Amino acid sequence: MSKLSFVIPCYGSESTIEIVVHELIHTLHQRPEYDYEIVLVNDCSPDRVWEHIRALVLQNPKITGINLAKNFGQHSALMAGYRKCTGDLIISLDDDGQTPACELFTLVDKIQEGWDVVYASYEHKMHSGFRNFGTWMNEKMTESLLGKPKGLKVTSYFIMRRLIMNEILRYQNPYPYIEGLIFRATKYITNVPVTHHSRMVGESGYTFKKLVTLWFNGFTAFSVKPLRIATLCGTAFAFLGFCYGLYVVIRKLVDPTIEMGWSSIISSIFLMGGLILVMLGLIGEYIGRIYISINNSPQYMIREIFTAPQSESQHESAIEN
Repeated sequence: MSKLSFVIPCYGSESTIEIVVHELIHTLHQRPEYDYEIVLVNDCSPDRVWEHIRALVLQNPKITGINLAKNFGQHSALMAGYRKCTGDLIISLDDDGQTPACELFTLVDKIQEGWDVVYASYEHKMHSGFRNFGTWMNEKMTESLLGKPKGLKVTSYFIMRRLIMNEILRYQNPYPYIEGLIFRATKYITNVPVTHHSRMVGESGYTFKKLVTLWFNGFTAFSVKPLRIATLCGTAFAFLGFCYGLYVVIRKLVDPTIEMGWSSIISSIFLMGGLILVMLGLIGEYIGRIYISINNSPQYMIREIFTAPQSESQHESAIEN
């Protein structure tokens, strides 16, 4: 019997997490040939979602709750959940009800065709315009810097084989970026269409700051292309500066009465100075992340793992084994 593991990062979802989990279990009962487990990771949510997670764990022994000590972000929460998974296939989905748990077997059936990872794709996304723009920017970044195949839609609702998860868990450093880890592990990735639901309650937890942080995590942790682009830009501007200097010298030799332009010199200084500062900032970002990594900054910190209490007979059996 194949086992499915579900990992759901939870943040600001006290009103929706129970609905999502119940929909998930109801769908799983339709295919009894699959065993399952559900790992709910509280990413230090400011609401009472941890209390709801504990209640769900007490209702179903196949549910495990993980309570992080601070808000580490969605991808770190996923890493914490993956390390508790024991299933053959691992499925990640959101806690807000927008990723349809009722269509989980659409992903399961697709991956059985031989794929390593299957992402859900949405014909009509029910996000805000800002969030859709952020998704578009993230896709362009992963295409140009991380080697994402063009046309592949990357979403937070996906399924992967255990061998891919094991490869992902080899990454021990801070700033994990799941898509980057997947793209460097396999090329057998595809999409399957599902319906994107409207958000049940509240707004997305992804602010502009968090989206920018996510992009930085992606290209500074898994690609050196920005540094190569910086080198090319520096070379190009140095060549332009040399050509312009040569032009100024020749022009002065041809017509000695021409006065040197103050405004052109200042504009050139500002342009080159700004470019140099941008490149230094980019290099500093890489160096800073190296510094944080060698200081063993954690991916996450678990405050508590909550599982259903064993009955007395189960406890005795566990001791004998």
